[in-house]
This record gives sequence, C-alpha cells and structure tokens, in this order.
Amino acid sequence: MQKIILVTGSTDGIGLETAKMLVSLGHYVLLHGRSAAKLEDVERTLSALPDGGRVERYVADLSRMADVEALAKAVADKHAKLDVLINNAGVYTTPDPVTQDRLDIRFAVNTIAPYLLTQRLLPLLGKAGRVINVSSAAQSPVNPKSLAGQVSLSDGAAYAQSKLAITMWSRTMALSLKDNGPTIIAVNPGSMLGSKMVKDAFGVAGGDIGIGGEMLTRAALSKEFETASGKYFDNDSAQFASPHPDALDPQKSEEVVHAIETILEKVTAQ
Repeated sequence: MQKIILVTGSTDGIGLETAKMLVSLGHYVLLHGRSAAKLEDVERTLSALPDGGRVERYVADLSRMADVEALAKAVADKHAKLDVLINNAGVYTTPDPVTQDRLDIRFAVNTIAPYLLTQRLLPLLGKAGRVINVSSAAQSPVNPKSLAGQVSLSDGAAYAQSKLAITMWSRTMALSLKDNGPTIIAVNPGSMLGSKMVKDAFGVAGGDIGIGGEMLTRAALSKEFETASGKYFDNDSAQFASPHPDALDPQKSEEVVHAIETILEKVTAQ
C-alpha cells in the first residue's frame, strides 16, 4: 500500500537517499528543503525513476519557526492524512549560529523545529502514523540555557546536545501519547556516513550514505518498528539500544520538553 511520507532535509545526504528509496518503492514522498532550485532538481530526478511513486516539494527554512508553522499548514492544506514524518534535516557547522528567533541554529533545526512540526502534524498522523526522528551516536547532557540560545557552544557540543534533546523529547512524547498518537522513534542512522554535513564538519568522505537511507526507510516502513514507540535504534550496533542515560530520566526529559515549549511560546507569540 502506498504511504504518504514527509522527509525533511531531502535535497541531499541521508534525506535524499531516503527519499529516493521511498519513491522507488512506490510511495508518495513530500520533499522538503531550503532551496527552491535544489528542490526542483530533486523533484525532477525522483519523478523520472521507473515505476516510482509521486513526489511534491515544500520550501521552508527550519531555523525559522514561522517557516515550520507554514510548512505544517501547507502539508495539512493538501493532505488529510500523513503516514510517516521523517525529521531528518540537521545542522552541524554554520558561519552564523544565531537564528532570526535568537536561537542556536543547531538546536533550532535539530531539536525545536522537529518538535513543533510533529506537534502540528499529529492530527494527520493519527494513531497509525509513524514519526522517525534522526538522532546520533553523539549525545551529551543538555544545558537548558544552551537550548534557549543563552549560552554559546562549539559546533560539536551544540550538535551532541541537540541530538540528545531530540532523543529525550521523542521518548517523552511517545510515553505521553501512548496509544493515542503515532509511533515515535529516535534513530541513529549510522555514524560518519558520507553526507555533506560530515564532509563539511570533519573533512572526510565518510561511509556509504546508502546505509543511512536504508535505515530510515526500514524505520519508516518495517513491521519491527511498528510497536517500538519511545525506543531508540542505534544502527551502529544494528539494534534497539539504550540512549544516553539522561534520555531515560523522566525528570531531565520533562525539563527539556518544558524548555522547548517555553521557547516556542515566546517565539510563536512574536
């Protein structure tokens, strides 16, 4: 059965590989990116795949919460249902770490935007939907002040904190919704794969990007993930695994979720 799947950050890297695989399998893929020109190229390429599914494109800068709201509205205006949301878009290095909303761009794109987008799309996802949040093996304790853009961090520190934060809210939201919402899973698609982000950050070619695409495709479609809400899958060890201990601490996780919601209240009220 054809599924409708939104993949954020699908103009390059793991997101593009995932979108290609999903389209090749006949699914209806909603592409997302910041660049209209890149999106048009990707749409043209994927639409030409033999026996592939449908594609459509959405432009949004996920560092801007207003754009996240607009993306959710655009998807909801066109679709009554969404089967899978893959929150893949991510940032590691950037020349300007501060967004228009005065947030650290790593937290804005990697943590806060996926939270807001997921919340807005919950009615479309329903109980049968699935949310796949791209995490990482790099996870370190979250400083709420850094999350709110009040403390400046190095690229590596901000990235690792942002990835633990998305892992924490994935579990917290899953436990909160229980059977009344979609399956929500945090996934490390594989470390040091050959994405543009890895090349820019570490100056190395990285591993086969297809590993990440296959992992996210599997998480989105396979039965083994159907009842795994709240869990963390580590593709480096090829199994469901324990994330950083803080993600299993209800109090610390609630603090992170509260910090995200406080930030969004301020930003979306502007």
